This record gives sequence, C-alpha cells and structure tokens, in this order.
Amino acid sequence: MLQTAPKTPSTKAWHLDAEGILDSRHLPDVSFDAQWNAIVVDSVLKDELLAQGVLNFTLRPRVDRALVPLHGIILLVGPPGTGKTSLARGLASRIADAIAGVGAFRYIEVEPHALASSALGRSQKAVTELFAQTIAENATSPLIVLLDEVETLAADRSRMSLEANPIDVHRATDAVLAQLDHLASTHPNLLFIATSNFPQAIDDALISRADIVRTIGLPTAEACRTIILSTLDALGAAYKPILALKNDPDIAKAAKACEGLDGRQIRKLVASACGRRKEVAVNPALLTGADVLAAAKAAQAERKAKDKKS
Repeated sequence: MLQTAPKTPSTKAWHLDAEGILDSRHLPDVSFDAQWNAIVVDSVLKDELLAQGVLNFTLRPRVDRALVPLHGIILLVGPPGTGKTSLARGLASRIADAIAGVGAFRYIEVEPHALASSALGRSQKAVTELFAQTIAENATSPLIVLLDEVETLAADRSRMSLEANPIDVHRATDAVLAQLDHLASTHPNLLFIATSNFPQAIDDALISRADIVRTIGLPTAEACRTIILSTLDALGAAYKPILALKNDPDIAKAAKACEGLDGRQIRKLVASACGRRKEVAVNPALLTGADVLAAAKAAQAERKAKDKKS
C-alpha cells in the first residue's frame, strides 16, 4: 500500500531561473490541489491518471526499459478550455501527495514559446539546454515537468515542408525526442505531463513515447450542472443569497443550455450573468436564475455563430 506523503503548505520557495521556465515550486501544493478539485471530469479518469503517475515513481526505477519501455510521459489532449493545464498541475500535486519515501518532489512548468526562435539553430540549442541541463540537473530527486502546448516543442515533422518551414523546427523536434529518450533511461524519478489543444499537430514519435494518452473532452450535461453549481458556491461565499439559486429551475435549464461549451466558458458565463443588469453588477447578491439562463443562451449563440464562420 502506498504511504501518503506529509502535507506541506503551498510554497514557491524553490525558484528556478532559467530560459524556458514559467514556474517552479515544491510539491504537494495546495493551490494545485484546488485546481484538481475544481476540474470536473469523470472520477474514473482522474483515478487512472493518478495511478499512472504514481506508477512512474514505483515501477520505472525497478524494471528494465528494454523489456518495459516506459518513458515517463502522460499526454492530455482535447479542445481548449477543458481544463487540461489545471488538471496537469493538480495531478502533479496529487502524485507527490500519494508517495512517500522517494524524496521531496519538485515541479517545473516549461514555457515552450520562450524556446522558439527565428535564428537558425537557436531553438534546437535552447531545447537541448533546457532538457540536458536544467531538467536533468534537477531530476536527481523526484521531479514532475509540465510541457504545456507540447506541439510547440514537438511539431509533426511529416506535415512540414523543408522548403516552407525552417529546418530549425525539425531539428528542435529531433532534439526533444532525443532528450526524452535519454532522460527516460537515466532519470526514472522524472515524469513529464504534456498537454495539447491540437494533437494532430504533435509529432507521431512523441505520441508513441507517451505511456498514456487521454482526451479531456467537453463537459457532459451533468458536468455542466456541476460546474455551474460550484461557481455559484464560489460566488455565494461572498454573496450569501446566491446560494439559494442552486435550487432554481432556471439553473437546471442553464446547465442544459451549456452543452457544447467548454468548462472555462461555463464558469465565465456565471460571472457574465452578473453583468447583464446594472443593479446586479452593483450588488451581485441580486443575481437570478433567469440571469444565468440568459447568459448561457447568449454564450451558446456566440459559440454557434463562431462555428458557422469557421
């Protein structure tokens, strides 16, 4: 049975100043735990991701990669706004919280766009330095690295023309794949969690290296309702009358009207509902179920209009 690591407060005491690093901190982290709890996806999926992440730190150090070719990569794909990045951050914290006895966990979040460069060879050099130096040097103890928008780092080479695209892009993808292979063989206490809004743009070689690939889709009808209710709870903490709306029939109608929207849009529409009438903007406690329903219908109409244009 896994031992649970002792709880630690949210902290960013460990700061890593290097090119391409957006964030660095110790794990577990309470702000990441909050993101995990806020993302509404199937609990079975969350359990599966957590189990796979834990397995990385229990199984990988003890097996021969030639026989069990684990790379230490979890890949989350799906439409924008479905919570992949928040889910990845929360997953990192939960993995660290679930395991004791392997050392203190650290977290690094990569900013892929900071590594791109129009200078020939610069992207390849930046990628190599990030993986071979920054990440490798910090992977002597358990480390979880978030590669957000991973298609930026590992673009699908088969879709590119060497005449129309800089060869540097191809070399950068080659460098990423080579470094992932090297790190997988030398640092079993390292886990990458990668996300992408455009899985078709990711090089197939990276996808084949992922130990698990899961799609985070748009919220189901029940998930839409759960997101709206949790957002009302958040607003209700500051404006108590809003809590009474959870039983308003218009809230159920609003949830149904939200089908097809992503989680971010649904949470925003509850806030935008407060801005539909001046008196509610002045005092959000006056928010009604009808306001939320109207905001849901408006958001749905905007989505359909955008889909029609595209």
